[in-house]
Amino acid sequence: MSETRSSLLRSTPFRLALTFAFLFLLAFVLSGAIVYQLMSASLARQLDQSIKETYSLIASTRAESDEEDLVSTVKDHAQFSQDKDQIFSLTDKDGNRLAGDFTAAGLPDGFSMFTASLPGVPPDTEYRAYSGTVGDNRLTVAFSLSETEDLERIVLMSFGWATLVITVLAIGGGAVLASRVQRRLDGIASTMVDVSHGRLDARIPLIGSGDDIDAVSAQVNAALDRLSALVDGMREVSANIAHDLKTPLNRLQMILESAADKTASGEDVSTELTDARVESQQINSTFDALLRIAQIEAGARKARFVDLDVGPIVETIGDVYADVAEDDGKSLSTTILPDTKWYIHGDRDLLMQMLANLVENALRHCPPGTEIELSVTRGGSHILIHVRDNGPGIPAEEREKVFRRLYRLDASRTTPGSGLGLSLVKAVADLHGAAIALEDRNPGLAVTVSFPTAKSPGGQAI
Repeated sequence: MSETRSSLLRSTPFRLALTFAFLFLLAFVLSGAIVYQLMSASLARQLDQSIKETYSLIASTRAESDEEDLVSTVKDHAQFSQDKDQIFSLTDKDGNRLAGDFTAAGLPDGFSMFTASLPGVPPDTEYRAYSGTVGDNRLTVAFSLSETEDLERIVLMSFGWATLVITVLAIGGGAVLASRVQRRLDGIASTMVDVSHGRLDARIPLIGSGDDIDAVSAQVNAALDRLSALVDGMREVSANIAHDLKTPLNRLQMILESAADKTASGEDVSTELTDARVESQQINSTFDALLRIAQIEAGARKARFVDLDVGPIVETIGDVYADVAEDDGKSLSTTILPDTKWYIHGDRDLLMQMLANLVENALRHCPPGTEIELSVTRGGSHILIHVRDNGPGIPAEEREKVFRRLYRLDASRTTPGSGLGLSLVKAVADLHGAAIALEDRNPGLAVTVSFPTAKSPGGQAI
């Protein structure tokens, strides 16, 4: 329990909550101090105004050459103020008291403060007084500050209690919120620890609130999905390399052993050397294709991207492979709308390699008499390149697998090839932000590569 509490105190969410609570309390105290000062100034003004009004009211009762009404009024006011919160003094020119609760001596004209000790009043009670001359007499009206001080004391106590309550709520609420956030962060940390220990299926739990932690967690989960897929792909590639390259390596070994035996007996080994060179070239081609796919997936070729028209690329591939298809007993037709530009952002050489692989794949796996169509269309904000044929097609359950490296359909294992052609197509499409769709034509297969349209034709290399 103490370890959990210590961890919470060290956590960033709790520290942020404390910082927010401190800033909130600081703002509350500053605003409270300002309000208190404004209230005190307002009470002081109101008190001065009441004193001045009372003084003016009493002074107005004096008639010319007649002090009797003035004296009577002061006596009445002094009599009505039983709790001595208001006291009065009326003295003659010699300082003798004519009426009132006390004898004001030494007070200046206008407003002043003094301390008085009167019967029934707490000692050293402070008063706010206004003094002036009325005829030949001197009149002083004083109001006690006790009510104002009591009100200010109540406000200060209320403010103090409010500060205490807010502090407790801010710290307590911050601790609760911080603990919730910390639990989610601990979930992220726990998931990453599991991943570092090899559990690639571990994922960060989401609460579905859509907040920033959920958004980051979803992105981390997506990255973990990609990582898991890459690791699975690497395992599968390793297995496929061991499986698919074992045969040519065994053949190469057998050829070399046969050549060694013939050399020992003095026979001609030129045929074996030729076969060995073919096998080694096939193995090298496989590894070269794997390296090229890895380079493309790493994005190394994006430095050569420009805005280009794919129409001439499609026409070139169609012209080059039309004769190849005819020699193989098949036909290849190219359809492109005249006077139309099809601009995308990409690498010309990679796009030509991608289209060549698609056409070669159709030529290699379709029987004689197959008709292959190569075309370009527009679909909304995308440029679509189509390669269609009426051959045997690909079973639906195999269409996602054919893009894996070294994966080959059972029916195509007797044909030449390394199983990397469509993997290269997928890598080039992903590099260009394009999507590949395989559809059944009944009979045949339709491959559609959808590229985003370039924003402006003729752009410069990035």
